[in-house]
Amino acid sequence: MIRILKSREALLVGVILALTALIASRFPAFIDPANLVNVFTDTSPLIILAVGQAIVILTRCIDLSVAANLALTGMVCAMLNVAYPGLPIPAIIAVALILGALLGAINGILVWKLTIPPIVVTLGTLTIYRGIIFVISDGAWVNAHEMSPAFTGFPRAEILGLPVLAWIAILTAAVFFVVISRTPLGRAFYAVGGNPHAAVYAGINVGRTQFNAFVLSGMLAGLTGYLWVARYSVAYVDIAKGFELEVVAACVIGGIAIAGGAGTLMGAILGAIFLGIIKNALPVVGISPFWQLAISGAAIVIAVAFNARAGRTKGRIILKRAEVEAQA
Repeated sequence: MIRILKSREALLVGVILALTALIASRFPAFIDPANLVNVFTDTSPLIILAVGQAIVILTRCIDLSVAANLALTGMVCAMLNVAYPGLPIPAIIAVALILGALLGAINGILVWKLTIPPIVVTLGTLTIYRGIIFVISDGAWVNAHEMSPAFTGFPRAEILGLPVLAWIAILTAAVFFVVISRTPLGRAFYAVGGNPHAAVYAGINVGRTQFNAFVLSGMLAGLTGYLWVARYSVAYVDIAKGFELEVVAACVIGGIAIAGGAGTLMGAILGAIFLGIIKNALPVVGISPFWQLAISGAAIVIAVAFNARAGRTKGRIILKRAEVEAQA
């Protein structure tokens, strides 16, 4: 019980509750159930992307192209809807998943087969994907009046009081909890991030595991691309520009170690919710939303420093125990 209370997840839950209570003390309407549903729905794209990013970071990689993947897939889905208005939504979702996974696979192949550092690969593909959007769209926007009602209505449709977008975020989290905790692939992610050399001796293909992580991250980015474009009823070149910073911030705040091999999906999800509350609270308390990027950046620095300090403390404890055992 004490260990749970000292965990990063418990700390984040406490911070989120305290922050919500503080905002509600000044603006009671913030904790109105309808508003809380809106806050969670607004945060759902970040939650979905944070789940995929957490898996990549666990393997000692990073995917800075997720927002560009989202934008490119969203634009393709929007243009597909304009060209074929009668195309069923499941078919559009399938296109989004497949295209997103393909874009993630490009990252994975470059990291795996060419051994290029992940940060270099994904910075490059970030620019490439944004450029492709400009090429295929000619710089034009796809606006609400060009999209079919079914296309834009799907993520907004409500089931048991929650929009479909929020349910998809919940379902994504549930599925990947099972993948991480109950499958050999999930254990491989932790093994590769914790000690890639030991993972090789355990029979795990490090490159293939990292490739799989990029594919899953890309697939979730593709899914989010359709949901984002459909919910906001617009697609353009710079959609979600800079959003990758928030995704990384959510993971780091949630305790996912940048060095890999440590952290939980629950932590990443709570990190996303924390940022979502801040984003929605800033206009309420009269602070410009443009401060959000500064807050996200500061949160990354603080969280990394916290993680590093915790790691050093843990290392000193291990060394002290080893010294005591040697003296005994």
